[in-house]
Amino acid sequence: MNRWLIQSKEQKKKIMIFYMDRNNNVTQRIIRVVEIKDESIVAFCYYRKKVRTFRKSHILSAGSVRKRVGA
Repeated sequence: MNRWLIQSKEQKKKIMIFYMDRNNNVTQRIIRVVEIKDESIVAFCYYRKKVRTFRKSHILSAGSVRKRVGA
């Protein structure tokens, strides 16, 4: 997972994460990492359209964004 976070920050690349919030709801987010801290990351969240802080321990998985195919 750290590899995806670092790659997003260095290449200014969007990634997809599955994130568990404080109410234990799992959400899928597309983000671009701005800063990596010890316990958290700061990223632009395309779902909320603003910069948000995400706890690393609550990120369930991370990966590349798949491009849509179609008309």
